[in-house]
Amino acid sequence: MKHTDAVKQFIIDEFLPDVSVTELDSEYDLVHGGVIDSLGLLKTMAWLEDRFDLRADELDLDPNSFRSVDAISRFIEDAHRRRPESD
Repeated sequence: MKHTDAVKQFIIDEFLPDVSVTELDSEYDLVHGGVIDSLGLLKTMAWLEDRFDLRADELDLDPNSFRSVDAISRFIEDAHRRRPESD
């Protein structure tokens, strides 16, 4: 997944400053592990909107899409795939 590195770096910068990129497993459950709470989900969505030009009001937001770095990366790819092409 091409967005994994950027997502992982964001999670570390915002929520896990004492963890290195290599230490964070891309499938680690960020919600169940207490890394991201409801406020963290909002912060993550705001970052996704800004960084990847996504609009929350146009997306199908499923909490499971934010459970892990890989899930967030899939969410980004799916959102871009569903976006209509603009000329």
